[in-house]
Order: sequence, then structure tokens, then C-alpha cells
Amino acid sequence: MISNEIANLINHQIAQEQYAAQYYLSMSAWFYGKDLDGIANYFRIQSKEELMHADKMFDFLNDVGAEIKMGAIEQPPYEFANATEIFEKALAHEKIITKSIFNILKNANNEGDFATVSFLQWFVNEQVEEEANASQLVTKIKMVCENPSALYLFDQELSQRVFVPNPVN
Repeated sequence: MISNEIANLINHQIAQEQYAAQYYLSMSAWFYGKDLDGIANYFRIQSKEELMHADKMFDFLNDVGAEIKMGAIEQPPYEFANATEIFEKALAHEKIITKSIFNILKNANNEGDFATVSFLQWFVNEQVEEEANASQLVTKIKMVCENPSALYLFDQELSQRVFVPNPVN
């Protein structure tokens, strides 16, 4: 069994992951509205991944016998100035998620909660990948956003992303 403090932090993280899913879905909708379906696809899949993260945390709390408390999820923004702003906001949001996961990990370490520390290692690795990908996409969108041909190719590139529902733990 994990402490109530760690359970509360993970419950809060579940809500943050669910918010991230809504945030990315909102970004996806913006790109669909601009007929950039490939980029919209990227954010739609990103939304599904965030829900998968929430589910993994939900299952972990259940497995360790902790109380699961579903938190409120705030409405995400839906108006954006341009594509570059969206990618920059996505990167900034990933950094917030990383910081939150590191906080849970730090607290679990301090408590000697080895089960949670072990469980969170997957998320630490995932966040390294998420931030690297988001950073690369910010660089790319800045290069292509003023060039319709390049933007078309970028849109086509992101249309190739597929959702993998159960990555290896």
C-alpha cells in the first residue's frame, strides 16, 4: 500500500493527464478547422496517449489498493493565434507534466516507496521522449509555417502517426 500523500499526487496526475488529453484534442480540432488533417491526426493521437497514461496510473492505484479519486478537469483553450503557438504550447505543457511526474517520484523516493518509484520509471522515460518530440516539432513548424508547400509536406508527415494502444511497460 502506498501513502495517502503519494496516492493523492497520483490522483492529481491522473486529472492532469486527462486535461492534457482534452488540451491536445482542442489543438487537433483547431488544425482540422484549417484543413491540416495530418497535424490534427498527430494531436488526436497525442490525446489518446494522454488518456492511456491516465489509465495506467488509475490501474496502478487500484493494484496497490489506494483510493482513486477522480478530480475535476478544467476546460482547455480552443482559440490559438497560429500553428507555431500551438506547438510551443504543447512543448510547454509537456514540461509541466514532466515536472509533476518528477515531483511524485521525488516524494516516493523520500518515503522509500519503491513500488511507485519503479512504476514511474516508465513515465520518466516517456516524458524524455515527449519533450524531445515536441521540441523537434516546434523547430519544424517554425521552418515550414510560412511556406505552403513545406507545410503540406509537414502535414503529410504527421498524418503517418498511428496510435499504439499498449506500449511495453
